[in-house]
Amino acid sequence: MALRGHVSLVGAGPGDPALLTRRAVERLRAADLVLYDALVDPRVLALARRAHCFFVGKRAGRHALGQPEIHSIMIRAARRGRRVVRLKGGDPFVFGRGGEEAQALQAAGVAFDIVPGVTSALAAPALAGIPVTHRGLASACLLVSGHDVEAFRSLVAGLPANRLTLVVLMGGERRANLASVLVGLGWRAATPVAVVSSGSLPQQETWRGTLDEVARGLATVEGEGPSVIVVGDVAALALVDLPAQTIPAEGLG
Repeated sequence: MALRGHVSLVGAGPGDPALLTRRAVERLRAADLVLYDALVDPRVLALARRAHCFFVGKRAGRHALGQPEIHSIMIRAARRGRRVVRLKGGDPFVFGRGGEEAQALQAAGVAFDIVPGVTSALAAPALAGIPVTHRGLASACLLVSGHDVEAFRSLVAGLPANRLTLVVLMGGERRANLASVLVGLGWRAATPVAVVSSGSLPQQETWRGTLDEVARGLATVEGEGPSVIVVGDVAALALVDLPAQTIPAEGLG
């Protein structure tokens, strides 16, 4: 049955269209309106063949639209009977403000569903051959935002040093400061670190080293894509390290 007057909060995955879920593809192909963020690959947008696509994300430090405006557009469009896809990189409920949007839709009485996506927090390390948990090395992992150094400090201050894997999103530009925080909190300077840039895309790049090297500004990657930082003993592993394989969007079924 066709969905009418409905919003789907859809995860676009880490970048490669081949990693979209089947349900995400279905929602995109049925959409009348797609509101997308900055990290969505153009090949993913190409699946929304009949939809109007509008960028509502953040570029060069500036938001195209504020969050209340995005809520308003979704609600108005759904009330007019349109099938709306709110498309976010990774998973909509992992540092994607998807929860806020779901609350707004719920409060407005608008029908919506959640289409989970493959989060880069797990996909990027995996594609670099790094399991975030591994018997004998790490039995737990913590996903944390690196957007604010002081917030990061307060969050990790109570953690037992070197007892789990830290996976840091949105911390690429601040990685030296974040590493210095961890060393100051008692993490070993020689703790392995991996920085995975543009995970799942052809330009994927992985830097490997130690916390001390990151703190000294030595963790460099050539590309400007989003980075995932992995801190812990598992970061020394390289179980697979093949270039990301992509499938043309038109080949997705």
